[in-house]
Amino acid sequence: MIDNEIPCGAKATPVIGIIGGTGIYALEGLQDTVWHDVDTPFGPPSDQLMSGTLNAVQIVFLPRHGRGHKIPPSELNFRANIDAMKQLGVTEILSVSAVGSLREDLSPGTFVIVDQFIDRTFARIKSFFGTGLVAHVSIADPVCPRLGDALENAASGLDMEVIRGGTYLAMEGPQFSSRAESELYRNWGCDVIGMTNMPEAKLAREAELCYGPVAMVTDYDCWHQNHDNVTADMILKTLIGNAEKAKTLLSAVIPQLGERTRNCLAGCHTALDNALVTAPEARDPKLVSQLQTIAGRVL
Repeated sequence: MIDNEIPCGAKATPVIGIIGGTGIYALEGLQDTVWHDVDTPFGPPSDQLMSGTLNAVQIVFLPRHGRGHKIPPSELNFRANIDAMKQLGVTEILSVSAVGSLREDLSPGTFVIVDQFIDRTFARIKSFFGTGLVAHVSIADPVCPRLGDALENAASGLDMEVIRGGTYLAMEGPQFSSRAESELYRNWGCDVIGMTNMPEAKLAREAELCYGPVAMVTDYDCWHQNHDNVTADMILKTLIGNAEKAKTLLSAVIPQLGERTRNCLAGCHTALDNALVTAPEARDPKLVSQLQTIAGRVL
């Protein structure tokens, strides 16, 4: 996959960031691996980040909840996680997470290449920007279509059930849904429900990183009368098989993503063009300093 319509830029060489959700706390098969402590202006990320190579493609891996699953969804430092990835040169992120199904045909064990989100979280900081430096980016299409294409293509050659396209309802958690909530989200037309992809996807867009989520279905939430209500134990049992399939999918898609030699034509790498609305003379110097990793290209 080589883009020929725009010249090479600072982000032409791909570095693939992988955020591993529940059940994925390490990534085997990488060469020349190093675990990095990364300080960010937004505090510590979830864990150390591991860099390495796979088929000569540079990889940076972060266990979203920390090794051993120490951090609940609402307490994840999403800003620090994205900032740390960008500090280590990441240009595109593959996000893997466990979800509940809101559709009969999305049974446990199915993978969904999500392309839309409804954000129902309320206790999280959702932007790098704020008073003193205001910016508005578009997330009309929050998922990079190029990454979606690559994931779909890689999955086609594997023995796994993968669905392209779907809406992810991001809930606050850490409790699972009530039955009324589950039915409401089904009526809205949502396909899967999870706790971690928001504001992760929004922050990735602000950081000018391509974002490609892979949702691993572990349960039917609580709406399905013929299945038990979701429990943590149920999720973990399904995740054992899902995690190995997810690692296989990642290994298959990474070589494709490593072939990119041009900036993303979908505009992910230039998302901040025309997004800043605070006049230069009115910008808070402290916030400008904090955002050098995230927005230094346009500041």
